[in-house]
Amino acid sequence: MSMFITRKTDYAIRCILYLSKDLDRIATVEEISKAVHVPKTFMAKILQQLMKAGIAGSVRGIKGGFQLARNPEDINLLEVIEAIQGPSAANICALDKKACSLSGTCAVHTVWVELREEVNSRLKSWDFGKLTDRENRLSHRAKCDKR
Repeated sequence: MSMFITRKTDYAIRCILYLSKDLDRIATVEEISKAVHVPKTFMAKILQQLMKAGIAGSVRGIKGGFQLARNPEDINLLEVIEAIQGPSAANICALDKKACSLSGTCAVHTVWVELREEVNSRLKSWDFGKLTDRENRLSHRAKCDKR
């Protein structure tokens, strides 16, 4: 439980962003790991978690691999973060009032809850359709700047 994004979560986000670029393509673990600069064995574990969460799907066989289980517009940052590291908050009491006997009288409790709600709302607003569009614009701009 942390408000920080772990390296594993960062890799998962990069993986979903990569898979969002070409929805018809079935990508192997090796291809994804090379494209997003993540060790193959680590990427395989991340993909298993993403599959369990219903974010990625697998295709078996010789031409098998992985692809998104849903449209990029239907997958948001919060969902990927929670698939890898579970719900997050600045303080455990924002997740579970029973975790702290002072929650009912604590002046800071509502701050933690409001902060969690605000962060979650912002993360939900960023779906992978938007992020893919943004990455394409940034990539195009970088290519133009090199000329």
